[in-house]
Amino acid sequence: MTRLSVNLNKVALIRNARGGNLPNLLQVALDCEKFGAEGITVHPRPDQRHVRYDDIGPLKQNIQTELNIEGNPTTDFIELVLEHRPAQCTLVPDAPEALTSDAGWNTLTNKDFLMSVCNLLKAAGVRISLFVDPVAEIIQGAKECGADCVEFYTGPFSKNFSTDPEEAVKNHVQAALLAHSLGLKINAGHDLNLDNLSFYAQKVPHLDEVSIGHALISDALYLGLEETIKRYKAALK
Repeated sequence: MTRLSVNLNKVALIRNARGGNLPNLLQVALDCEKFGAEGITVHPRPDQRHVRYDDIGPLKQNIQTELNIEGNPTTDFIELVLEHRPAQCTLVPDAPEALTSDAGWNTLTNKDFLMSVCNLLKAAGVRISLFVDPVAEIIQGAKECGADCVEFYTGPFSKNFSTDPEEAVKNHVQAALLAHSLGLKINAGHDLNLDNLSFYAQKVPHLDEVSIGHALISDALYLGLEETIKRYKAALK
């Protein structure tokens, strides 16, 4: 069964709006685990508008499932990952001013840089996932960079799902078959929700993990966190 990793950035965004510790990020992470999530994802950005660097230590020390830290591999970010050594680090090519991640790596033009980062973090025992578009040469490039996993950017799939779901998922299916043949684990994330997740998980072979934040936290406002996680896990069966 595909694992669900809950992205807590939106929880941190609400907390940061008032400058206190409400909602308590660590408690939400522990609750997500209690309700069945198999992982916790955080994406600390340089402006610290979401999860902050000082959130990582308490999360790493207290959660029992996998911690996935994602972000742009700046010097500060790499030092953060080396200090806390999460189970997984997802490298994402987002600019500091980006509202959200909206494209994957070009693993061909960035090969030397990504290879050096992958080698450094893997030597510290961290599993490396590269955020990529589902394109054959990009996936082949991810393998050559030394990645353990690829995370498919599912924004275009989600955008086109309502008009033609089969066409929207076609390149993800082909990309997953290629990635699996190369020995890469397959993750996915961005704009996946209760409307499209079940279809995506049924169609894309060898899907190991999805990372979902914005939609899941939004649904929890209406359904409650426990019921929401229950529904997302059901969609992945």
